This record gives sequence, structure tokens and C-alpha cells, in this order.
Amino acid sequence: MPALLRHAIDACVGALLAPGCAACGCVVERAGVSVCERCWSAVRVLTPPFCTRCGDPLPSLHEPSSNACCVGCATRRSAIARARALGPYEGALRAIVHSLKYRGRRSTAGRLGALLRLHCTDVLTGADALVPVPLHYRRRWTRGFNQADEIARAIGPPVWRVLRRHRPTQTQTGLTRSARVRNVHGKFVLTRRAHATHSVRGATLVLVDDVSTTGATLEACARVLLDGGAAEVRAITVARVLVDHTHRSRVRRDHL
Repeated sequence: MPALLRHAIDACVGALLAPGCAACGCVVERAGVSVCERCWSAVRVLTPPFCTRCGDPLPSLHEPSSNACCVGCATRRSAIARARALGPYEGALRAIVHSLKYRGRRSTAGRLGALLRLHCTDVLTGADALVPVPLHYRRRWTRGFNQADEIARAIGPPVWRVLRRHRPTQTQTGLTRSARVRNVHGKFVLTRRAHATHSVRGATLVLVDDVSTTGATLEACARVLLDGGAAEVRAITVARVLVDHTHRSRVRRDHL
């Protein structure tokens, strides 16, 4: 009876106070929960085989390999040794990311971080620290937080805030790849503390961000870290806009 009573109270309080699921809008059962379990279960998780560099799914005829690359990465040099994303930037995952980024549902960051820890183990293994992609201080002040920082703190390894965005950039939304590269070129630098302590030197670092579209922002950050002496830079993101290498991306539905 006590358990049934608590469940009933939680349901009533949730119906009265909860703003609804950030992804689908339905009433959630417990107060303080931003996304319902049905929407978490609808998140699609990328599965192997992956491109070693960017993390895009490869055609199913490829066997999982430590050196398999997509066509784009095979013909383009990158400062990022390995990259992974939890899932494609669509559906429930896109709605969850938007709820965190634009609606301030910061409670979603904890579960997103846990899912990245679970599904991006190969990129996280052996890393010295996570480096969240920084916002310009004006945008952070307006938003009240940096979503990449919130996600990084929930993953587990130490978080090093060794980058800063010293010039504001226009939003990357709607820009071509070349325009995105120009937009972020020279906008990131090491922090004064990182310069003073040489903390980056010799370290294996993992950049963390919410979404990767063309990878231009991650690439710009990685080059700054390598120029600062990092031994290797990797990257993980919650979502990724996929390049269709096979006319169909390979994903699977997981109960999360």
C-alpha cells in the first residue's frame, strides 16, 4: 500500500506541476522529469560498423574495423582522431536536445551523459579529460548555461574547461560546410590558465558537444588543442547529422 500510495501521489503531482514531456508533450508521471520513458525508448542509437574518424555508419557490408573510414574522411585530413555520436539528429533525440538547448530542460543532460558513457566507451577509454565546446560569454549569459558543459559533467571523466570562444559567431544553422568552417575559424583559443599550467600538453582529450552537423566546430577546437600540445583529440556528441554513404544509414532502436 505505501508504494501504491507514493506512485499515486507522484502521478497527481506530476499532472499538476510537470510541464509535460519535452519531446512529445504528454504528461509525465513524476515531477522533475523532463522526458517520458516512451520518448527515451524511441531514441535511435547508431550501431557499427562506423567510420573511425567521424563516426558515421558505414554500409553493412563493412565489417567492424579499427581503421575503416567513410569516403569523406578517407580524402580529408582531420585533427580529430576518433569521433562518435549517440544517435542521428532526428526524432525523439532531436526533440530532447532542443529541450535542453533552447528550453532549459537541464535535467535531460544527466541521462544524455549516461548514454554517451554507455555507447561511446571506445572513444572515452584512455582519455585524460573531457573538454566541453565553449559558448561565447554573451550567449552563455543569455542562455544561463552551456549545454555541452552540462552533458560533459554527467559522463564521468574529469572535465577540463581549457577552451574559450573569444569571438562571437553567428549561428551555424543554415550555413554550408565551407561557410561553417569560415564562421568558426580563429574563434577558439586556450584559456589563460591552460596556457600558464601547460595542462593540455601530452594529454588525450575528448571534445564534447550536443550536435555535430559538418564537424567544423569540433575541428576548430581540436586544432587549438593540438597546437597547445595535446597528444590526441577525440570527440563525442549527443547527435549527428548523418551523411548518407549508402542511401540508408544503419541504426537500431534500443530500449534506453
